[in-house]
Amino acid sequence: MVRTALVLPVIAVLMFVPAGSLAFWQGWAFLGIFVVFNAIFVGYFLRRDPDLLERRMRNREQHAEQKQFKLLWVPLWICTILVPGLDYRLGWSASFPGSVPVWLSVAAWVLVAVSWAMIFQVFRFNSFASATIQVEAGQKVISDGPYRLVRHPMYSGIVLMTLATPVALGSYWAVIPAILLIPVLVFRLVHEERLLLQELPGYAEYCERTRFRLIPSVF
Repeated sequence: MVRTALVLPVIAVLMFVPAGSLAFWQGWAFLGIFVVFNAIFVGYFLRRDPDLLERRMRNREQHAEQKQFKLLWVPLWICTILVPGLDYRLGWSASFPGSVPVWLSVAAWVLVAVSWAMIFQVFRFNSFASATIQVEAGQKVISDGPYRLVRHPMYSGIVLMTLATPVALGSYWAVIPAILLIPVLVFRLVHEERLLLQELPGYAEYCERTRFRLIPSVF
């Protein structure tokens, strides 16, 4: 809860300072959804699975590849949040290819909410969904719920959120850094799978049963 309270003003600055106006309604929608879903997550798992919350609080990566991931992910994520404000202020999308219509922004917000719901389901089924890549004592392969469809359903939710957020924020141009985030996430995923194959008993068999990583029948 403290971390969310600290992150919230940082996100607000990244959106509203470039926008140059508090009338940037998409920015308020982003903050509202962020607060609501984080409150739901904390309230639910504090009662049902506090160990999960403890694992989600860990930020220190143990592997060089995951440290490289953060070096690539963080600046691109900042750009994805910052560019819509600049777009609102300078009218980049309005000039080309055209302003994002309200109905499309609303549809994108629905997809953002769906992605939060997907991640929530992942946490319900997998208490070992840590924020860092590691295999813990007693950890087992999860194959129920969303894990029946793809091997990394949380990343599937993140991909959906990453691609929907720029349009939800009213910017076509912010889709560019958002798309660049996808191969960075795949880089993390590939390293994570290599580690799980080496250290998590039964994961190789799970990979044989569940062929796709992110998108059923695609990848």
